[in-house]
Amino acid sequence: MATPNYTVTSHSLFILLGIPGLEDQHTWISLLFFISYLIALLGNSLLIFIIITEHSFHEPMYVFLCMLAVADLILSTTTVPKALAIFWFHAGTISLDGCVAQIFFIHATFITESGILLAMAFDRYVAICDPLHYTTVLSHSVIIRVGLAVVLRSFCVILPDVFLVKRLPFCHSNLLPHTYCEHMAVAKFACADIRVNVWYGLSVLLSTVVLDALFILVSYSLILYAVFHLPSRGARQKALGTCGSHLGVISMFYLPGIFTIITQRFGHHVPLHIHILLANVCMLAPPMLNPIIYGIKTRQIREHVLSTLPSPWKQG
Repeated sequence: MATPNYTVTSHSLFILLGIPGLEDQHTWISLLFFISYLIALLGNSLLIFIIITEHSFHEPMYVFLCMLAVADLILSTTTVPKALAIFWFHAGTISLDGCVAQIFFIHATFITESGILLAMAFDRYVAICDPLHYTTVLSHSVIIRVGLAVVLRSFCVILPDVFLVKRLPFCHSNLLPHTYCEHMAVAKFACADIRVNVWYGLSVLLSTVVLDALFILVSYSLILYAVFHLPSRGARQKALGTCGSHLGVISMFYLPGIFTIITQRFGHHVPLHIHILLANVCMLAPPMLNPIIYGIKTRQIREHVLSTLPSPWKQG
């Protein structure tokens, strides 16, 4: 007898509330969101343009960087415009299908970025530990297969999320205290058993992002071991320099995510708006900072950008 009631009362529309508790600060918060999104949009678009149009950048490291920039654009565009609509126009209404689509693209892109960072760590490992076979190991065909594998893995592990959320009846509140739809944040509002959602979400996290992080840790342990056994100090500095930008990007990707997970699991007394702000940092910081980090730390990209500027800018 319960099933027909669920069918009748289950919500098909939700209202995203933004950041409850900080409503009076939404205007200033939206300014930070807008500036971050603009930097991410311009920075990543510039990186993609430079790498595609400049033949000297058609190397494995830069191809992976181009993939990362595309993923950053998708991740930020999936979340920030809707958040700005909430802050500026109070347009928080979103359909269940729209919510599920946002869940899919956010989580799939996040896992894709993790896979790309693992591929970039492997690229640095081969370049430093086995440079003579670098072009053989990371040929164009291998790069294409790696890219397809990363995207296919993300698609396959996140697609079940769509059905796990769609099957849930939402017969309680349809007010979601967030700036975007996130799997478990939405599932918690269901009037049904969500243990399958919880355990599947945890298994996906452990088998993708956490596993990737462990492989990256192993890769860089081997890289550091090889670097500190190089004969000359100059060679060591050059090898470490090539890894600096990648380590910065890895830190910006994993550290906010780890901190967010810890606060969600153990910070039960942490105010809700802190949880939501931390979740948004995970969406905003990597797309905004990745092109800045690579632009500053990678000499070839920095010199190419400077060479395209007018003379007065170069002199300044």
